[in-house]
Amino acid sequence: MALKELDNSNINKHLGKSSEYASNYDPSLLVREPRQSNRTHINVTDDNLPFVGGDTWNGYEVTGLTNSGRPVVGVAKFVYPCDSKYIVESKSLKLYFNSFCMTHLGETEEDVLRSIENKAAKDLSRYLETTVEVRVFTNFECFNDPTHAMREWHRVDTHSTDNVRGYITLEQSREDDSVVFDTYSETPDLLEVVDSDGSAQLFHSALLRSRCRVTSQPDSGDVYISFRGAKTVTEESLLKYIVSFRDECHFHEEICETIYTRLFEMLEPLDLVVRCLYARRGGWDINPERASDNRLLHHTLGDIRVVHVKTPKQ
Repeated sequence: MALKELDNSNINKHLGKSSEYASNYDPSLLVREPRQSNRTHINVTDDNLPFVGGDTWNGYEVTGLTNSGRPVVGVAKFVYPCDSKYIVESKSLKLYFNSFCMTHLGETEEDVLRSIENKAAKDLSRYLETTVEVRVFTNFECFNDPTHAMREWHRVDTHSTDNVRGYITLEQSREDDSVVFDTYSETPDLLEVVDSDGSAQLFHSALLRSRCRVTSQPDSGDVYISFRGAKTVTEESLLKYIVSFRDECHFHEEICETIYTRLFEMLEPLDLVVRCLYARRGGWDINPERASDNRLLHHTLGDIRVVHVKTPKQ
């Protein structure tokens, strides 16, 4: 979708403009966008969502000062549900967290991290009109997390009751270069639906790429798709479809919901999960996840008690 076709009036306070960084904590920097404005093009309404899930954000440059002026650094993780009325605009979020940088927030490192945590949870929850959970980890906690990315993200989903194979990385299964790619705007007609034996189908691709709907900056990520039902799609057509987002101008959440909705409508699956793990930009990565049932959601992605395991892109 071309940039000129999109209404960005709600979110142009900071995006595409030069910004001065606030010297002290300033919640007025936050900008929100109604989720509904990002769902109309896929005929999804806020009051009748075909999915559950949430959005997980991770910030790697969070910092503040103790009362004696010593800098404290940490890694933030916050999560909020996909049924919230609003999403937070990413540049405003980055400016907001940066406003803690020169703010004195307590006597100890623990005081500073908990202060950022509490203020962010309160501000984001109030402004987005939903419950936003926030945790700020120390660098030590992140360094000492032993979980490997392959083990975390290629883990077979718990809804699989049979002996299914693990995730297939689509571009690795099509290395003969026989597939022609010539469509770079989202085109659901690329998907070729065929009969399935009913077993769980698990697919991964690191070729997910789209563009910011305001600035046109590139957003790259990994996408994980799993479903089960009487129908499936061919690997070649699914890879072509994922690549067709390459020149689309949408937010991360929109991309995830579009993929989910197209597959949900075409396959009528018993189970469906779409998980998009985007590379960081400006110190933050955004990870939306949509599923047909809460039991299908990833076991740690939306858990603020657990350090986020980064993909190679992240």
